[in-house]
Amino acid sequence: MLPAKYAPTKRCSVPEVAWLGLACVFAAMPVFADAERLPVKVVIAAMFERGQVTGDEPGELQFWVERLHLDKSLAFPLGQQDIFMNDDGVMAVLLGGGIANATASVMALGLDPRFDLSNTYWLVAGIAGGDPADISLGSAAWARHVVDGDLLYEIDGREIPDHWPYGMVPLGASEPADDPEDIKTGWTVDTISFSLNEQLVEWAYSISKNLRLADSDGIATSRDMYVGYPQAQRPPFVTKGDTLSSSTYWHGELLNHWANDWVKLYAGTDASFMTSNMEDSGTLTALRRLGRSGYVDTDRVLVLRTVSNYTMPPPGKTAQWSRTAPFADKGLPALESAFVVGNTVVQALLANWPHYAEQLPQADDDK
Repeated sequence: MLPAKYAPTKRCSVPEVAWLGLACVFAAMPVFADAERLPVKVVIAAMFERGQVTGDEPGELQFWVERLHLDKSLAFPLGQQDIFMNDDGVMAVLLGGGIANATASVMALGLDPRFDLSNTYWLVAGIAGGDPADISLGSAAWARHVVDGDLLYEIDGREIPDHWPYGMVPLGASEPADDPEDIKTGWTVDTISFSLNEQLVEWAYSISKNLRLADSDGIATSRDMYVGYPQAQRPPFVTKGDTLSSSTYWHGELLNHWANDWVKLYAGTDASFMTSNMEDSGTLTALRRLGRSGYVDTDRVLVLRTVSNYTMPPPGKTAQWSRTAPFADKGLPALESAFVVGNTVVQALLANWPHYAEQLPQADDDK
């Protein structure tokens, strides 16, 4: 039996109306005083896993659990999977694939009464598609901006006017736009574009930019196909580049054109589309709402995406061929890069935690 201070504050009866369901879930959780909440230093957010969490073919979560010895498994019924932690204050959570799953999982974690997340750094670390104009397989990009690619009008490409480059149109607009000024005459929502704390992003990049990332024969063969794309043909490297979030797994040269335009349209002309993902605008939506009430600090959020595949085909191949082609080396180089680059930041935060708990890192900290 739980001690009185951990006892549920309310019992919910079956006939209670549906809209009270979530309130009943949280009401049935133990109540902790602030001093009893478990402080978390770093949350690592992964999006998918293959099979088991350890010991088999890895997804985005497995390397973190195995290599950081996240041996404490905590039940997380409102999430996709148990939460994993170690004694250093590092937590890994599986969000699930797609914007809806990511939003729900992050919101559930942020409101979980067991944890103090007020000083926590959040590292979203996952694989992505990469624009061959900017990045290569196995490479890692720290995002300054996260832009949603689902909140729009869409017309089938076979029915668009001849002068349109693609069928994606901003909400409230009458045709595709290629300048931020063009969207001011329409209507929009406030969860399309998110800017991350530039100071934190610059610091993360500064301590990881010279890392030597593992290459492989498989990704070398794949990148050699991208003749005329010098960045795509480079061995893996670390860079800064913005990410477009869409639950729709889009692909092809024309949509890659749209992605580049769309990111600049909503994040500003200094933004640069580099990676595609399926969750991050949902993650940032939940974190923004949690930040409004002081549950988290949204200045402490990093998004790292590593390239498992390209967002368009190589010269001479069709989008359909490229979309269905298996990832080179099963995407393992990208998974390795996500851990190697991301863990560099995690370990730096832990090593100087008394300082970073109170103040954000700066790019010149180690000079």
